Amino acid sequence: MQAEVERLRGRERALEDEVARLRGAGTPPVGSPRSDLLFTAAEQTRMAMIVTDPNLPDNPIVFANRAFLELSGYAAEELVGRNCRFLQGPDTDPADVARVRDAIAARRDVVVELVNHRRDGSAFVNELYVSPVFGPHGELLYFFGSQLDVSRFQERDADAAGGGASFRSLLEDVEAGFCIIEVRFDEEGRAEDYRFVEVNASFERQSVLAGAEGRWMRELVPDHERHWFDTYGEVARTGRGVHFRGVASRFGRHFDVRAVRVGDPASNRVALLFEDVTDKQENEVRREARDRDRAAERDVVWRNSRDLLVVCGFDGFFRAANPAWTEMLGWPAGKVVGARFDAFVHPDDRGAAGRAFEALRAGEKLSNLDVRVMTADGGHRWISWNAIPLGDRLHAAGRDVTERKALEEQLRQAQKMEAVGQLTGGVAHDFNNLLTVIKSSTDLLKRPNLAEERRGRYVDAISDTVDRAAKLTSQLLAFARRQALRPALFDAAQSVAAIADMVGTLTGARIQVETDTDTGADEAGRRLRCHVDADPSQFDTALVNLVVNARDAMQGEGRLRIAVRRADRIPALRAHPAVPGDFVAVSVSDTGAGMPPDLLDRIFEPFFTTKGVGHGTGLGLSQVFGFAKQSGGEVAVSSALGIGTTFTLYLPRSARAETREEPEEETEPLIDGHGTPVLVVEDNEEVGAFATQALKELGYEAVWVTDAQAALAAIDEVGQRFEVVFSDVVMPGMNGVDLAREIRRRRPYLPVVLTSGYSHVLASEGAGGFPLLGKPYSVADLSRALRKALRERSSLAYG
Repeated sequence: MQAEVERLRGRERALEDEVARLRGAGTPPVGSPRSDLLFTAAEQTRMAMIVTDPNLPDNPIVFANRAFLELSGYAAEELVGRNCRFLQGPDTDPADVARVRDAIAARRDVVVELVNHRRDGSAFVNELYVSPVFGPHGELLYFFGSQLDVSRFQERDADAAGGGASFRSLLEDVEAGFCIIEVRFDEEGRAEDYRFVEVNASFERQSVLAGAEGRWMRELVPDHERHWFDTYGEVARTGRGVHFRGVASRFGRHFDVRAVRVGDPASNRVALLFEDVTDKQENEVRREARDRDRAAERDVVWRNSRDLLVVCGFDGFFRAANPAWTEMLGWPAGKVVGARFDAFVHPDDRGAAGRAFEALRAGEKLSNLDVRVMTADGGHRWISWNAIPLGDRLHAAGRDVTERKALEEQLRQAQKMEAVGQLTGGVAHDFNNLLTVIKSSTDLLKRPNLAEERRGRYVDAISDTVDRAAKLTSQLLAFARRQALRPALFDAAQSVAAIADMVGTLTGARIQVETDTDTGADEAGRRLRCHVDADPSQFDTALVNLVVNARDAMQGEGRLRIAVRRADRIPALRAHPAVPGDFVAVSVSDTGAGMPPDLLDRIFEPFFTTKGVGHGTGLGLSQVFGFAKQSGGEVAVSSALGIGTTFTLYLPRSARAETREEPEEETEPLIDGHGTPVLVVEDNEEVGAFATQALKELGYEAVWVTDAQAALAAIDEVGQRFEVVFSDVVMPGMNGVDLAREIRRRRPYLPVVLTSGYSHVLASEGAGGFPLLGKPYSVADLSRALRKALRERSSLAYG
C-alpha cells in the first residue's frame, strides 16, 4: 500500500512539473515550430491534457491528448468544439466551476477539484490545473488543462489506513508539512475541534505549532478560525477531498492545503498535506497589483500620448499604432496597421529610415532619428524617432519636432544674417575708402605734363588698393558661404592673422586690437604650425562672432586680444571632466564689464542675450558652441565683473600638424609668349577684351570666344592649334568646370586654367583638379599660371 501511495504522490508531483514545463514552453503562436513541438509533447505525455481556445465563442476544446481520451472514454471528434462543462455532473460544486470561470476571465492559473463523468456515466474526482499560454505580444493564445484522477488516490489512502498501514516513513521523507487529524463533531454534527494523530518532521516548521502530536487544536490555538474546522469536517463527513489556500490569522501565514479522508469513515480521520506559501502569496499579490498598474499605465500612455507610438515587426510591417497617428497626421488606424514602416516616410528620408531599421534588426537601439513623415492631406511633419528591438519586433516612439526644425533653420539664417550685418557696414566703409584712392589716382593720372615719378606712384597706389579690395572681397565671400561643414586642413594661426584686418573693421578705431599668433619654433627654428581639420569658413564665422561679442561687451572702447597657442588638454567644463590630448586653443579676450557667474551657464543657449532689444539676437555664441562641438572640440569662458571676459575655442590639432610644407617654387612670369596660341573663354566683354589684350602684350596669340560651346567648336575645328585654354567658371550654359572636363576627355594633353571671382559651382564641387586663378588677377599672375600649365603639359606628354 505504501508503495502505491508513493507512486501516486510522485505522479502528482510529475503533473505539476509537466504543467510548469508546458507553461514555460508555451510562448510561440500556433503554427510555429516551437508550438508544434509543444503539442507533440502534450500528445506524448501520460498526463491527461486538453487545450481550449479563449478567442473562440464559449472557449471550446481544440485539442485532447490520448491520455485524456482514455480517462474520459470519449473520442476526439466528440470533444473538439464543445465546452468542457458537459463533462461535469449535477454533483459538481458550483463554487468550483465559478473559480475556473473567474480564473479564465482573469487570464491566470487555477487549480481545482471537480467531479467529472466519463462517457459510460461513471464519476471520478478530477484535479484540474488550468494554465493560460500567451503569445510574444502578450496576447492570450489558449488554455492548457492538465487533469489527474484523484479518486484512486483517495481509495488507496482509505485502504492503506483501513489495513493499519503506517504513513510514518512517507511523512518523514517529504519536505511539506504532513499530518493526520481526527475530527470531533458536536451534537448538531458540526466540527468543533480536531486532534493531531500523526505529524511528520516538517510539520512544526511549516505550521509553527510545537508539540502538536496527540493534542487538540483548540488547546493549541483557542481562537483558530472557524473555516478550518468546517472544511476538515466536511472532508471527514463526505469523503470528498479538497485543495485550497487558506489564511491562519493567528500566525499571519498563508497555507496551501490538500485534504483527503483516510481510514474508516467512522474514524473521522483526514490526511493533510500543507505548505507555507505566505511569501509566495504576498509576491503574487504584489505582482498582480504591479501588473495591473503597469497595464493601466501603458493603456493610458498608449491612448493619450501626443507622440506617435507604434509596434513594428521585423518583417517591416506595423502591428499596432496609437491614436496619435490620427490626431497628428490624419491617418486612421486601419491605414497604419499592416502598412510597411517606410510607407509614410518622405521619399528623401527613406534611405536613412531603411538604415535605421536594419540597425534595429541587428539589435541596436535607435536614438533621435529625424525624418519627415507624410500627413494624410499630402503635407509632412518632422518626427524624431527613438526605438528599441524586442524579440521579433521593435517598439518606437516619434515626437513632432517640426517647430524645432523651423526654429533651427531660422537660427541658422538669423545667425548668418546677424554676422553679415555686422560686417556690411564696416566692409562698405572700407570699400569706399579704397574706391576713393582709386578714383583720386585715376584723376591725377589724367593731368597733363605729369612727372614720371608721380605717375608711377599713382599707378602703384591703384595696384595696392586693388589688392586690398580683392582681399576684403575674398574674406566676405568665404564668410557668407552657405553650406554644411566642409572640413579642410588649415593653420589656425594663419587664419587668425589673415582675418586681422577684418577684425579692425568690426571693432572700430577706439578698440585696440592685439593678435598673438607666435606658436613657437621646432629644433630647426621653423615655426610650429597649428593645423586643425575643420571648416575654415565656419572657423572665420566663429571668430567674427567672438569679436563682435567682445566689442559689444566693451561698448566700443577698450582692448581686444586674440591669441593662438597649443594646449595639451581641454579643462573641466560644464560638469564634464578634463580631456587630455593635443589641441589648438584660440582665445578672444576683452576688457569689458564681465559677466556674473549665474549667466555663464546660459550664454551659449540660442536666443539668450544680455543686450537690449534691437541690439542682438543671442545667436553668435550658440554658433561658436555648435561649431566647436561639431568639430570635436569645446569652448570655455571665464569672466570677472569689472575686469573682462575670455572665450577660448579648443579644436583638435590635426595629426598632420607637423607636416613641413616646402614652399612651392614660384614660376617666373613669361615675358615673351613666343606666339603660343591660347583659347580665351570669357562671357564678360570687358574682361574678355582685357585678357586678350594682356596676352597679346605678353607675346601670346590669343583667340577669344564667349561660351563653352563656341570653345569646343573652335578646338574641334583647328585640331592641335591651341596649346592652352584659359576659361572663366561662371558662364551661360555649360560652366567652366564642366568645359574643362569635356576638353580633358577630348584632348587629354590640352591644359586648362580656370578663373573666377566667386562661384557656387566652386563652393559646392571645387575646381575638379584644374588650376584656378582668382579674380582680380594681375598680368604677372596670368603669365605665371599659363607658364606653369604649359610646363606640366610638357611633363605629361613627354614624361
